[in-house]
Amino acid sequence: MVTKEQIEASLTAKLKPIHLEVIDISGGCGASFEIEVVSEQFEGKRLLERHRMVNAALEEEMKEIHALSIKKAQTPQQWKPPSQDSATLTKDA
Repeated sequence: MVTKEQIEASLTAKLKPIHLEVIDISGGCGASFEIEVVSEQFEGKRLLERHRMVNAALEEEMKEIHALSIKKAQTPQQWKPPSQDSATLTKDA
């Protein structure tokens, strides 16, 4: 069984991301994951090349994973961190 932590460790070691989010969407059995990854190594690469880099970084894990959804594979310049302003609620005084 592949764990979220194993995927995070492999991607961190190979792609050195500035942002990484791995979500186990299989209900805990390690068969299905969603990934967002932001790495300088994606600079100058097309989306297909970036996806291939992620798959290559997870070569061993992919033998046991049934589904991998790469939601984002972006460069630091493309990535917009979630804004804290949008999460702030305002109240009428």
